[in-house]
Amino acid sequence: MRHNILKNKYYLYLTEFFAGMSVMAVELGASRLLAPYFSSSQIVWTIIIGTIMIAMALGNVWGGRRADKDPNPDKLYLRLIVSAVWIAAIPLLGKYVILGISGILVITVNTNFLIWAAFLACMVIFVFPLFLLGTVTPSLVKYTVDSLEDSGKTVGTLGAFNTIGSIIGTFLPTFVTIPAVGTAVTFLIFSGILLVLALVYFISTRAKKLHCVIGVALFLVCSILGNSTSFAFWEDDLVYEGESIYNYLQVKEDEENVILSTNVLFGVQSILKKNQELTGMYYDYALAAPVMAKLEEKENPQVLILGMGTGTFARQCRNYFGEVSIEGVEIDEKITNLAYECFELPEDIPVITYDGRAYLGAVDKKYDVIMVDAYQDITIPFQMSTKEFFTMVKEHLKEDGIMVVNMNMHTEKEGNINQYLSDTIAVVFPEVYTVDVAGSTNRELFASVDGNIMECLKTGTEGLESSELKEMMQQVAENMQCYEKGDYLLTDDKAPVELLGMQVIDELIQGELGYYKEIFEEEGVQGLLNRIE
Repeated sequence: MRHNILKNKYYLYLTEFFAGMSVMAVELGASRLLAPYFSSSQIVWTIIIGTIMIAMALGNVWGGRRADKDPNPDKLYLRLIVSAVWIAAIPLLGKYVILGISGILVITVNTNFLIWAAFLACMVIFVFPLFLLGTVTPSLVKYTVDSLEDSGKTVGTLGAFNTIGSIIGTFLPTFVTIPAVGTAVTFLIFSGILLVLALVYFISTRAKKLHCVIGVALFLVCSILGNSTSFAFWEDDLVYEGESIYNYLQVKEDEENVILSTNVLFGVQSILKKNQELTGMYYDYALAAPVMAKLEEKENPQVLILGMGTGTFARQCRNYFGEVSIEGVEIDEKITNLAYECFELPEDIPVITYDGRAYLGAVDKKYDVIMVDAYQDITIPFQMSTKEFFTMVKEHLKEDGIMVVNMNMHTEKEGNINQYLSDTIAVVFPEVYTVDVAGSTNRELFASVDGNIMECLKTGTEGLESSELKEMMQQVAENMQCYEKGDYLLTDDKAPVELLGMQVIDELIQGELGYYKEIFEEEGVQGLLNRIE
């Protein structure tokens, strides 16, 4: 017999609405939970969408069969309670699951580490609650269809409510809850909505009181213990840790440096040297571009930085080349705010919140130096890696202008991402030179239509006032290689940068952790623990 509350179809439609909303909110939350560990590349998004679709499909099938065999609505709303509690536990336990799975795979998987780690993390963390939410639609069809005469209308209305909820669940986390209160609280908000839906049902039917109490108690425990914005939970000296629409953001400070990272485990996206010396990183090598462009000899030289970050390269240009006119383009406004607040970016250097390629399409100005520094690990915006993009850069350079590109995943393997980028650039620019950054996987590429850029580097180095910079530029010039163009090409139509980047990440991970894998194979877990200690 149908309970009174189920006779009100609007309550059932609301159940469908909020279930659809929660599915999309969890999917978007999943991307933010995984991004600090695995990046936010198209590969990771594909894994998230794929696993969630698997969960929903299985839930639809199983839920339909259960609704036919045992059409007891109590079980549907119990499933909502379980799903709500599981989702609430994700901020508390999810990051430990990710690190645990990654640790196991590091010593057991030889290839495709990123794919396996992200896939298994998604399966363990997200499949079960979304499987339960997948049972909602077939169950509700059982309760809402009164006769075959209106079944089409009823099922269509349920589908509409689910779709509208999914639409709102797509926009609300991205533009409201995640920027305002973070990923953890976003999970808790939508978990709370599902829990309230189930509680309303059980309160009206006066059933399953113990289940409701347990569900509420577990939700409160997860809310109290899991309501944290910290992804790097082992760190206790962070100046800032937070999220933006685009990135996880972490700022560290010590006696010598202030560092921005957009990855929990590794990577430096920007650095401020408090003594204003060279950084010891790729930014120093990139300073060869202003030397090649003879900025010190020009009146009002113009520099454009696509991928401004917190302004490391901009500050160095000002420090070594005087009052250079600099413009920055940075898609993440929160990073720009941190640049002014924590990294001493001069107020007279404007930063435009925009996509780098879109900005080039919107201006007709020409520059002496354009730096392209928009590549973060595997997260390479394909629209800024193609022949068409580099053609736009060329059109915005002066006749003796220089483009410098930071490529951060250097490898010698044939057909690697840097080879694709370099060959693509060499199709557009007749003069291309590269230099590997010592002690890192970065490679700097310099391109121009001016055939005298190496001579300009050598003569310009001699005139530098800073002995530190002069020594650095001499080192760069000695190690610079003229690039010989190959046949690899990235275009707007075909630019598989995520797959190419993933291959390099796999190679780097295996190279770095090969030592520990050998210990594990020879001495087992205890031997590995002994070495780590």
